[in-house]
Amino acid sequence: MIELFKHLLPLTDENFTWIFEHYGTAIYAILFLVIFIETGLVAMPFLPGDSLLFLAGLFAHKGLLELHYLFILLFIAAVLGDNCNYWIGRKIGIKIFDFKLKGKALVKKEYLDNTHVFFEKHGTKAIIMARFVPFVRTFAPFAAGIGKMDYKKYLLFDVIGGVLWIGSLLTAGYLLGNVDIIAKHVDIVCIGIVGVSVLPILISVAKNKFAKK
Repeated sequence: MIELFKHLLPLTDENFTWIFEHYGTAIYAILFLVIFIETGLVAMPFLPGDSLLFLAGLFAHKGLLELHYLFILLFIAAVLGDNCNYWIGRKIGIKIFDFKLKGKALVKKEYLDNTHVFFEKHGTKAIIMARFVPFVRTFAPFAAGIGKMDYKKYLLFDVIGGVLWIGSLLTAGYLLGNVDIIAKHVDIVCIGIVGVSVLPILISVAKNKFAKK
């Protein structure tokens, strides 16, 4: 197990090959668990979600993995993980606001109220965009749960975000799997994908700033 984590962090083409050679078809279960844990446990944001999806698509291009199996399996893992994280935030995370230190609230209730307002106003966009941003995609469902974002709305856009995230990165890996320079620089490709995905948010923030001025 320790050896497996050594090859997951950092995840490169060579490390992914090692995992495939040592675990065979069990790699599907490993991929499922990594995506589920990264999206489902707020304490595990460092797992390689983006590069894992890209490399899985690349290996599907090589004929070593089945692309449609990967999409179905990893989509389920991503949605289950996010929903687990949401309910952890909603049922357990909220209790941090009850903690007191020397008679004073450890975290002010206004932070909770602000979080709730934010997700009611921008939650749909945030949930979809967060899928493409490392670390943020782990904390966003938890924060949505704490903020008591309407669950039906959350679930709908979480599913849309899951389809876009899993589908785009698997497809990118599959279509670009025969380009050597890309296969050797997966991390750079993933950073580029993250940059493109957060660009609309940055533009929106910039517009709001200039509008206020």
